[in-house]
Amino acid sequence: MGGKKAVGAGVAFVPLAPIHAAAVTALWNGEWRETFPMRERIVAQNCFEDANVVADGSWLAVDETSGEAVGFVVAKRWQDGTPGVSFDGRDGWIHALLVRGDRRGAGVGGELLRRAEEALRACGVSRIHLGGDFHWRMFPGVPEQCAHAAAWFERRGYSGGEPRVDLARDYGAAAEATPLPAAGATFRIALPDDRERLAAFLQRCFPGRWAYQTIQYWDRGGNGREFVLCEEGGELVGFCRINDGESHIYAQNVYWAPLFAGELGGIGPLGIDDACRGKGYGLAIVQAAIHFLRGRGADSIVIDTTGIPDFYRKLGYEVYRTYTPYSKDLAG
Repeated sequence: MGGKKAVGAGVAFVPLAPIHAAAVTALWNGEWRETFPMRERIVAQNCFEDANVVADGSWLAVDETSGEAVGFVVAKRWQDGTPGVSFDGRDGWIHALLVRGDRRGAGVGGELLRRAEEALRACGVSRIHLGGDFHWRMFPGVPEQCAHAAAWFERRGYSGGEPRVDLARDYGAAAEATPLPAAGATFRIALPDDRERLAAFLQRCFPGRWAYQTIQYWDRGGNGREFVLCEEGGELVGFCRINDGESHIYAQNVYWAPLFAGELGGIGPLGIDDACRGKGYGLAIVQAAIHFLRGRGADSIVIDTTGIPDFYRKLGYEVYRTYTPYSKDLAG
């Protein structure tokens, strides 16, 4: 691997590049295959295809003797420049940081973090978040399975926030299909012609991340099948993103599909126009999303990254994963 610079204890640090996708995937699965099984396509999408990756803050740690990857870090900040959306450039993210178990405690993780933080600071970032990056994130925070990592980051000045959870329900292959709700509104799958209409709705009601993610969806070849639309009197008043094994972009709620025996579907994000709140459309659009995913053969469904699990428990969903967001203010 060219351009490497040796740093302590037989470990070299090289700038992370697309040619390292397989090495990163193997490293990840060597640590987390049973809990968070990674696929190389997700690594490529999240770590190399996102325009917001900070190259100077993304590194691979390599054993100088064996040539094996023993750690990596990916840093991000807003750089995309997509028209119509923008984010505060003072926020930065550690998208992922992982060190192989047998190399922990030797300063590899500390060096990777130092390099990522320095690069983000040089870009004008003043607050760094662990996970939860605005697009193509691995995690919405530190997973509960990684208590040791949470403690490690706390010692380095990071503070935790309110937990976020993923929920799941197993319907079973023989379970009856979920009918479309009768809620005073109509629900349907979006079509290519809905692109501009959906974009205008999101810019008006949910500007920011959801609008940005949806622009990326269409720009990368989406045809509408991943969106449920809620309409009242012909007006678009709500949306819900759904994902399955045929989705052309991997979304967080179907990342861990290899852990499920049958087909996995994913729900979220979703939102209803404030003007239509109180009509039951929020729960109804989730029911509609379940209907369409079950119709596509989903045996289990995950709803990711929410702070209101009781809302989804009404439909039989229970907490599946818990994460704690962490952040750190950089000294001036």
